[in-house]
Amino acid sequence: MISVDSLRADMPWAGYPRDIAPRLTALQKKAVTYTQAYSISSFTSKSVGGFLGGRYPSELKRTASFFTKYHDDDVMFAEALTQQKIHTLGGHAHAFFGKGESGFEQGFETWRIVPGISFDYNKDPFITSQKMTPMAIEMLGDKRFETERFFAWFHYMDPHDVYQPHKEAPDFGKKSRDLYDQEVWYTDHWIGKLLDWVETQPWAKRTAIVVTADHGEAFGEHKLHRHAFELYEVLVHVPLFFVVPGAEPRAIDAPKSHIDLVPTLFELMGAEKNPELRGKGFSSELFGASPEPRDIICDLPEDSHNERRRSLRHGDWKIIALANDFRYELYDLKSDPDEKQDLFKKEKEKAKEMVELYKAASATIKEQPIKGGVPKRK
Repeated sequence: MISVDSLRADMPWAGYPRDIAPRLTALQKKAVTYTQAYSISSFTSKSVGGFLGGRYPSELKRTASFFTKYHDDDVMFAEALTQQKIHTLGGHAHAFFGKGESGFEQGFETWRIVPGISFDYNKDPFITSQKMTPMAIEMLGDKRFETERFFAWFHYMDPHDVYQPHKEAPDFGKKSRDLYDQEVWYTDHWIGKLLDWVETQPWAKRTAIVVTADHGEAFGEHKLHRHAFELYEVLVHVPLFFVVPGAEPRAIDAPKSHIDLVPTLFELMGAEKNPELRGKGFSSELFGASPEPRDIICDLPEDSHNERRRSLRHGDWKIIALANDFRYELYDLKSDPDEKQDLFKKEKEKAKEMVELYKAASATIKEQPIKGGVPKRK
C-alpha cells in the first residue's frame, strides 16, 4: 500500500490537465479505480488513526491533542495480521509517525522512519521521497517475502505543506498550487523507482498494490488552505485504486470509504478480520461484482483545535454537521460537486430527511472518552 499525504483527488487520471504524476497515472491504467473515494477524516492524525483501527476516530481511545496519540489498548489491524503470522512493515517520513508519538505503529513487526527528520509541530520542512524509496526497497528485500504473506505500507510526505521546490521536477510556476504540483511530481518520480524495483521481485505477480491518500488539500476553496478543520470534498475526496492480480482494470463510480479498506485488505490476504472493524470488505468488486451502495460517514472528532464535525453522503446528497450538530450544511454533489451552494434552508424536505439519516448513522458511532488532556478554548 502506497499512500501520499495531502494528495488531492483531481490527479491526471481524474482529468487534471498537468502531467504531475506520470508513474502513478501509468499504474492507474492497470487498476480498479474508485472515482468517489473518501478518507475517514480531513487530517492525518484522525484519518490514519481511523484507517489503522478500522473504526472512526471517535471510536478509538485517544488524547485530546491535534497530534492525537492513540492508546495501547486500541486494537489496530496490524496486530490482527501479526497474530496470524502475516509480516507487517511500515515506512514513514514524518516524526509524528515515530514510535510513541501517535500509536500508529501498534502491531507492526517492522516500523521505520526516514533518518534526519525531527518533529516540528508547526510545519513539515523536510524533503524525504529520495530517502523513502531506498528505505522501502531495503525493507522489502526480506527473503521471507518470497514465500510468506506480508503487508507493507509506505506513506510519502512531500506534497504536505511546506511546498518545496525540486530542481528535478518541471517548473509549474510560483503559486501554492504550482509548488504543490511540483511536489507531487517529485514524489511520483520516487514512487516510480519503487515500482520499478517491485517489478523485479519474485513475489510481484502475486502482490496487490493499493494507492491512496490520507486526505486532500485545499487551495482557497471555502476560503481554506492546506487541510484539517472541515469536511468539504476538497479535503476528504481522495484517490483510491487497486492493481490486483487477476482483476481487470475498470472505474467504479459508487462512493467508497476508507472505513471499508481494512476489511478489504484482510480479504485480499486471506486473513481473519478482527471483530472491532466497522467497515465491510469489497474485494469481490475488484473482480467484477456490482458495487454495493453505501452511505459515507466522515468523522472529525473534537480536539484541541476543533469542534466536532461529521458528514454523511447519501446518494448524491451530503450533509455536514458542524459544532457538535448545532448547525448543518446541505449540498447536492451531482449538480454542485464543489459545494458552493448550501441548500439546507432552501431544500427543507431534503434537509429534514438528511438530518434524520445523519442522526441515525451518527448514533452508531460509539464515542470513546478522551484521555490525556481536554480541549481548551477561550
